[in-house]
Amino acid sequence: MLSVGLTGGIGSGKSTVSELFASYGALVIDADRIAREVVEFGTPGLAAVVAEFGDDVLRADGTLDRPKLGAIVFGDRARLQALNAIVHPLVGRRSAELEAQAGPDDVVIHDVPLLAENGLAPLYDVVVVVDAAPQTQLDRLVRLRGMDTDEARSRMAAQATREQRLAVADLVIDNDGPLDALEPQVRKVWEQLRERGADVSRRSRRS
Repeated sequence: MLSVGLTGGIGSGKSTVSELFASYGALVIDADRIAREVVEFGTPGLAAVVAEFGDDVLRADGTLDRPKLGAIVFGDRARLQALNAIVHPLVGRRSAELEAQAGPDDVVIHDVPLLAENGLAPLYDVVVVVDAAPQTQLDRLVRLRGMDTDEARSRMAAQATREQRLAVADLVIDNDGPLDALEPQVRKVWEQLRERGADVSRRSRRS
């Protein structure tokens, strides 16, 4: 089994790449999706968040008010670290459970938006970075997601820099161009990952 960390800045197109990998047969483990699941209504994770941040982060129906919690932690490093201390271990355990279901010849793609920010590169056999110029990211956030320019810039500034992400990359997918230029690159990287996974599997069988 080959464990792959996939990351990219907001607006880079990482989600599209993740979907392509899944269509090729990869087992995709989405850290953002798991992060939502571990704080759903009735979970120990939600109880821990409420204990840390108070009942004000709940909606009337008892579910987590994500925008309100986001407003508390955004720009406040200490409060963000407190939230991460609750959520990250839960996400890590669930990700490990899902990865354990993979077969020996599988390629497991861990879709991790904040891989560089949280120093997670050593956890994976290979790190793939979806790269786009900051101006391209900004354009996509404003034009495609409807963000205003200041919000988009703020969201980008809260993440690792382009240089920091590229520094942890083993393989880079350039998504600075049109969508039809992306798929051939992702396919090529997928073939490389399959080859690396086959090598890992062969070595494992010999040992």
